[in-house]
Amino acid sequence: MSLTPTPADKFSFGLWTVGWSAQDQFGSASRPDLDPVESVHRLAELGAAHVTFHDDDVVPFGSDTAERDRILDRFKGALTETGITVEMVTTNTFSHPIFKDGAFTSNDRRVRRYGLRKVLRNVDLAAELGASTFVMWGGREGAEYDSAKDLYAAHERYAEGIDTVAAYIKSKGYDLRIALEPKPNEPRGDILLPTVGHALALIAKLENGDIVGLNPETGHEQMAGLNYTTGLAQALWADKLFHIDLNGQRSIKYDQDLVFGHGDLFSAFATVDLLVNGFPGGGPRYDGPVHFDYKPSRTEDVQGVWDSAAANMRTYLLLKERALAFRADPEVQEALEAAGVLELAQPTLAADETLESFLADTSVYEDVDVDEVAARGFGFVRLNQLALEHAIGAR
Repeated sequence: MSLTPTPADKFSFGLWTVGWSAQDQFGSASRPDLDPVESVHRLAELGAAHVTFHDDDVVPFGSDTAERDRILDRFKGALTETGITVEMVTTNTFSHPIFKDGAFTSNDRRVRRYGLRKVLRNVDLAAELGASTFVMWGGREGAEYDSAKDLYAAHERYAEGIDTVAAYIKSKGYDLRIALEPKPNEPRGDILLPTVGHALALIAKLENGDIVGLNPETGHEQMAGLNYTTGLAQALWADKLFHIDLNGQRSIKYDQDLVFGHGDLFSAFATVDLLVNGFPGGGPRYDGPVHFDYKPSRTEDVQGVWDSAAANMRTYLLLKERALAFRADPEVQEALEAAGVLELAQPTLAADETLESFLADTSVYEDVDVDEVAARGFGFVRLNQLALEHAIGAR
């Protein structure tokens, strides 16, 4: 298997990733700003297939219509020249001070109306550029103080905003779906929709939830102490995995946005195993872009930016190679069988079994030798050791 990325790998990068000048709240920028057009060309040279962006990544906030059109025409020219496509667009509703208390959930109604208009404008842009996903990250939708929000009203306004955008997409006939991106904290102390489960619960209440799904990010789930692969699995089970953000995170810290695999490597292996091989017992698969939402470390120069972009893709391809070998290993298949992993796909009740016949079957409960059943060993450690050995290339 080749480790050289090609467009067939569907690798995608946010322009805010390679374009980050590395300014943080403790220090000024350590790299110059990059021209988005240059980023498109460089990513194409590295083998990426797609780019994504916030509106303000390409068109500076406050640009008038003429300037916006000029910038977008130049950007579209770069897309045409390189063959790179835009697969996702999102809106920056977190940088400008107007959004300091959120966009859709701000206590100030004027802000909510402004934020909704900004989002709808970029829905039009996403459709114009042929994107299939519109990501909504509510980075400022939250609070630091429990008394600062009517939390019932906040959820009502959040749902209202998302539903309004979804209804607009339908009314315009756009081939576009919304993907919510959960995160537990940072920049707010507590962000609404902190995890995959929270977002799924809100989606279930929407009138237009059929076109609203999820964009889980590695670091965001791991910041909450959760298992990213499990989050992806739940979203797949719910038929709501519309997009993914891959990066690296080392436990419960600030949002590190490391290169994919440069945080919890074994977790990254499990993620690629799921994305490449699917569930052991079958089921829905993710077939969308492989999107990297990382930041080149502040220590890197401009060359380091492109080295880090390449590192994301190479790490994914290495783990893909290992994951394919893992599932193809006869010993692994035997271990999966012995551990009951494949048995879990078998329904607990037989297809023709009624609840009445189940309750009347004494072999289910009364006649069970619980000590004998409890004596079974599952061999999970052996299976995990096989996974580890494949992950590190020892098999």
